[in-house]
Amino acid sequence: MHPRYNVLFLILPLVWWQSAYADPFLNDKADWLETMAFAAHQTDYSGTFVYQDGMGGHVQVSRITHISDSAGEHERLEGLNGSRREIISSNNQVWLFTGDRKIRIDKPHGDRVFPALLPEQIASLKENYLVTQTEEDLVAGFHAHVVLFQPKDNLRYTHKMWAHTNSGLFLKAVVFDERSRVIEQYAFTELTIGGQIDRSWIEPNRFAPYSLKSNQIQPAVKPTETLKQKGWQVDALPVGFKKIHEICRPMRDTNMPVTHLVFSDGLAAISVFIEDLGNREIVNSGLSSQGSIQIFSRVSGDKLITVVGEVPPRTVIQVADSVRYAGQ
Repeated sequence: MHPRYNVLFLILPLVWWQSAYADPFLNDKADWLETMAFAAHQTDYSGTFVYQDGMGGHVQVSRITHISDSAGEHERLEGLNGSRREIISSNNQVWLFTGDRKIRIDKPHGDRVFPALLPEQIASLKENYLVTQTEEDLVAGFHAHVVLFQPKDNLRYTHKMWAHTNSGLFLKAVVFDERSRVIEQYAFTELTIGGQIDRSWIEPNRFAPYSLKSNQIQPAVKPTETLKQKGWQVDALPVGFKKIHEICRPMRDTNMPVTHLVFSDGLAAISVFIEDLGNREIVNSGLSSQGSIQIFSRVSGDKLITVVGEVPPRTVIQVADSVRYAGQ
């Protein structure tokens, strides 16, 4: 994966807390869908989860701690294998810690990471997926209801999710391709919901610029004041994908502006990047993948068009081939 797009997948990853004896799945379908959509945001929880791609070639173990209080929403995501990697977010502030570096990053639009997988607005979700409850199961010692999200076309993936019966918090998630093969899965192996959860990491000085030496801190890249390249159009988006964000900004390794468009169908997101080639020679255009994420790049005139999406390969290629400049 091109390093300049890695930040898209760092982001982290509002459960309304019910009675310990309530079962949202016994109520109206819209009610429990809404409960699941809010679960990862309003519940206090801490646990270890494992990510694995379908081929088993990439396994990542992470620990996540989430607190919701009167000051807002706070989350800490720590990588437990490989080099140090930690993300701390407090409301709209997000910091990435790698080694001895501290980088402030922007929250990406449209991206959702485990266990926050559903949008707060579920209307579009039901328009694009057939949602059914399948069976019941046990994950990390918690009782769960299993929910299947089947796409209504072949341009997106099938998602299967295990939701905690009482809170709606997702305990496990699996993504299947068009041949019903597992291409990505997340699952908690250890989890605490509610109770006494460590809050010591929620400290203002974690976000203060003097917490590391000045030469070790990289500020966030701010958007340009105007959309200098506004006017780009995508003609072949799958039905149900709507534009939720558009901005023009410099990437971290260049001062050249890059147009970034984000589209979502309520569950999956597609990002389109349009940037000037300049004097660069592109040698890595084409298709690549990481789990459910597909990345396709192509050169069009003096522009490099890159599409990143949680969709099948044919979809990112279709989208990339349809990008054109329509003028202001």
